[in-house]
Amino acid sequence: MNKSLLLSCALSLGLLSCSEQSSTFDSNSLDSTALAAITADSYKAHIAQLASDEFLGRKPFTKGDTLTVNYIEQQFKALGLEPGNGDSYFQEVPMVEITSKPIVPSLTFEGSKGSSKFNNLDDFVIGTRKLKENVQIENTELVFAGFGIVAPEYDWNDYEGLDVKGKTVVVMVSDPGRYDKNLFKADTMTYYGRWRYKFEEAGRQGATGILIIHETGAASYGWDVVRSGWSGPQLELTTNNQDELPEFEGWVSLETAQKLFTLGGLDSKLMEEAKKPGFKARPMNIKTQIELKNTFRHSKSNNVIAQIKGTKRPDETIIYTAHWDHLGVGEAVNGDSIYNGAIDNAAGVAALFELGKAFKAAKHQPERTIVFIALTAEEEGLLGSSYYANNPVFPLNKTVANLNMDAFNPLGATKDVSIVGIGQTEIEDYVERSAAKFGRTVAGEKNPTSGGFYRSDHFNFVKKGVPGLFMGSGSELLSTDTDAIEKRKAALANRYHKPQDELDDNWDFEGILADIRLFFDIGYTMSQEKTFPQFKAKSEFRELGEKRLSK
Repeated sequence: MNKSLLLSCALSLGLLSCSEQSSTFDSNSLDSTALAAITADSYKAHIAQLASDEFLGRKPFTKGDTLTVNYIEQQFKALGLEPGNGDSYFQEVPMVEITSKPIVPSLTFEGSKGSSKFNNLDDFVIGTRKLKENVQIENTELVFAGFGIVAPEYDWNDYEGLDVKGKTVVVMVSDPGRYDKNLFKADTMTYYGRWRYKFEEAGRQGATGILIIHETGAASYGWDVVRSGWSGPQLELTTNNQDELPEFEGWVSLETAQKLFTLGGLDSKLMEEAKKPGFKARPMNIKTQIELKNTFRHSKSNNVIAQIKGTKRPDETIIYTAHWDHLGVGEAVNGDSIYNGAIDNAAGVAALFELGKAFKAAKHQPERTIVFIALTAEEEGLLGSSYYANNPVFPLNKTVANLNMDAFNPLGATKDVSIVGIGQTEIEDYVERSAAKFGRTVAGEKNPTSGGFYRSDHFNFVKKGVPGLFMGSGSELLSTDTDAIEKRKAALANRYHKPQDELDDNWDFEGILADIRLFFDIGYTMSQEKTFPQFKAKSEFRELGEKRLSK
């Protein structure tokens, strides 16, 4: 050992030897070498490529699918990450694309006060997940079933005493807690408030069809999102249970619903009554006829998986996820029909690459295996993560946590960091520890009524008992240039699920890079430990987590 190196070791660690320096992990410090590997230039370049028009909006089963998964595989290889599924980077996800169209462009509703026609897309959207060439329902009665929720733990059952076989239920978005803080989880939406749950429950109840009443505040997105998201080809896992699906599923606008109440001789204030305990479902005194023509295309998309094997406990895994898909080419908005999905979620996929670089550069390599998964078909109902959770490549009882990245905020650096669904898991303790190293604080999401905890891929891990983290930038911007902030906010507003979700000069990357560095330190710290974070005592998933670890 030369004198300069000896002196360096002595100055760095005092009594500790140089060999101990290279092998000792300090959970209270940051790995500056690893963090320096996360750079703006490479991050921007990946987003620019993934969100380019060339990738056609990255919709599964399209040319954009092939381009995207091949690009992700190439980047994983270039980073020196090992294949995550045996000798392959791919996990095939079998799906069917269902294009479902009303035979006539309008629906006629016959009520006790007359009849009315409503137009497809403008007033309603309907489709089916049934693998039938034609869905023909000559006569179905509409029943208003409140929120369409059966939740014994909250003493709530909108279907109590109700036989909906052959009937169509009309239900509201969200859950009762949005309107009464003494109900459910107050203003934090539960899974019962999600459209996916409402479709599932209607099927379990034997309903022929279901129509969800859209309301922008309760849904947290406008009718334009419903129109673009449900009007084109829809994907579904081929492994679903066809017997539990309604014949058709759809949405009606709030204005359409109010007209339907009037058409049936009912007061639309009935929706206010449905927000209170003890509400009983009511027939709407309306009938309609449904005719759908369906075409199918069976194919496979792919989750793309890579790994860095742990040095001491390689069978224990920490899984980083980000969905690679978006909406593809759809209805034109201001002449642009490519839904590029830069924020949602090229930003998350590009972060997987930056994290891969950071872990490879870390002075003390992870003792647990780090897995990176770019998931397919999140926009279609979290399908890629659902398939993985039911067909895990890495055993779920050895999966320490899922750290999910979806839609980073390009407004700029923030003092705080936001945990979606705060209060659910002990991963939050790691977030607080890591955030403190960067001088940041931790807060809950700004709009808990949107049900964000149930709206991204981590939730399918959670449903299997694996603690999941969905985290993003906070709201306390560090910049004091209020004019610049307001201009940026205005420029970036209203991009969700629109062709305008593109990479441009309005993005400020400092906050995103800070969040990626935080994601790294959280997983890096976990990778050196032997403990498994659990769900917190008040989480509805606590029992699932305990059962998973006991297997």
